[in-house]
Amino acid sequence: MTDFLLNRQPVTLAKTDPDLTVLDYLREQAHLTGTKEGCASGDCGACTVVVGELTDQGMRYRSLNSCITFVHSLHGKQLLTVEHLEQAGALHPVQQALVEHHGSQCGFCTPGFVMSLFALYHSDVAPSREAVLTALSGNLCRCTGYRPIIDAGMALLEQRHGDAFSAQIADIEAELRSLETPVLPEETKTDHVVGFWQPRTRQDLAKARAQAPGARYSAGSTDLALEKTQRLANLNALIDLSQVAELNHISVDDKGLHIGAAVSYTDLEPALLTDYPEAREWLERLGSRPIRNRGTLGGNLGNASPIGDTPPLLIALGATATLSNGQTERTLPVSELITGYRQTVLADDEWIDTIHLPRRQPGSQLRAYKISKRFEDDISTVCVVFYLETDSKDTVTCLRAGFGGLAATPLVLADWQDQLIGQHWPTVAVDTISRTLADALAPIDDVRASARYRVQVTANLFRRFHLETTQPDTRTRVHTHGGLDHA
Repeated sequence: MTDFLLNRQPVTLAKTDPDLTVLDYLREQAHLTGTKEGCASGDCGACTVVVGELTDQGMRYRSLNSCITFVHSLHGKQLLTVEHLEQAGALHPVQQALVEHHGSQCGFCTPGFVMSLFALYHSDVAPSREAVLTALSGNLCRCTGYRPIIDAGMALLEQRHGDAFSAQIADIEAELRSLETPVLPEETKTDHVVGFWQPRTRQDLAKARAQAPGARYSAGSTDLALEKTQRLANLNALIDLSQVAELNHISVDDKGLHIGAAVSYTDLEPALLTDYPEAREWLERLGSRPIRNRGTLGGNLGNASPIGDTPPLLIALGATATLSNGQTERTLPVSELITGYRQTVLADDEWIDTIHLPRRQPGSQLRAYKISKRFEDDISTVCVVFYLETDSKDTVTCLRAGFGGLAATPLVLADWQDQLIGQHWPTVAVDTISRTLADALAPIDDVRASARYRVQVTANLFRRFHLETTQPDTRTRVHTHGGLDHA
């Protein structure tokens, strides 16, 4: 049973396929066709909608890609589309701004832009061009050249005066609180079970796993849903981890940052950047804003994709992961979690519970580099993260590196790292170390890049890391209009 608000209209879905996407529900069942399908993979933004959710801080609106979000994940939330913004015959301020700034031509992408700007309008971000660019990072347009759309976004941030949704917020919150909490169905234990589970505690999660040992885990579904939309697979049994309280918690102590596996990248951002501000670009390039609103660390690790961007960072930081089955737990280095292409050490009854990052050490250096054809929301050709600790004499005491996009699994080159221990970092023989790094790599050839290219780029990124950490005044980035620095 899934209960949610479609704007202000209560909706109950009793018997619905577990893998029905929000986009297909909107177009085929709700007959709301303003939301478009452009790519069915979360890349273009034409399908962007906004979901409202109750939090400890009150109502929160966030954009997401409806093409790769399962409709069951809407339970207890409010779904808004472009059709819902007009109030009493008047355009919403977002729509009016796009009209006034001539932000639409063919119009196919416009509903997605409208919804991304609506989420921005309801955020507390300070007015800036960068804020607008971040909000629109998941939206592509072939017609306008973006300038008038960005102008509309800037005007909105300067003139936020509330809207009908702000005025009705108390009523909306009351309606959301009245929605029924889902109950775990009684199912016969079988590998072929069909159904959807949305447990709220570890205990209920273990119960769901026992009832449906063949079910797939889902949190943000930004990768899992592609099996449905791109490969046309049937995902008949899903266990949604997004509402498990213990998996949505972040805590910080003297030992480290402890991140529940279902915490979204957006919610992770403040805590991560407090200790590791150098990870900002890595996080922003991990995906568009709608992707980061849904995607999770646990999901990225559990998918064990060779192009996942989180393992290189976690490996370089020396992160560990706790695996649980509800009764017993075990903790191991993230570097040992992924064993092969789409394979992990997880037992059938286990899930990734918590990821642990150590606290920042004084004087340490971190750089995360991503090479891709598009700056944001794109697959890595190479993703490399370097972490360095030195003593008071600049002698290397620790160097860890994580390499992604190069092979079937993230790479850890322990022997290569170890050769740098004890060396004087400013005078390291960079040419020699770069050659030994290149020799240690055996990357893949694919449509994104040749093996030769990957070897050269990875070696060059080590050179860049050394340059940036020994000659910080040397410019290594291209500054673009609007305030964004590109690698």
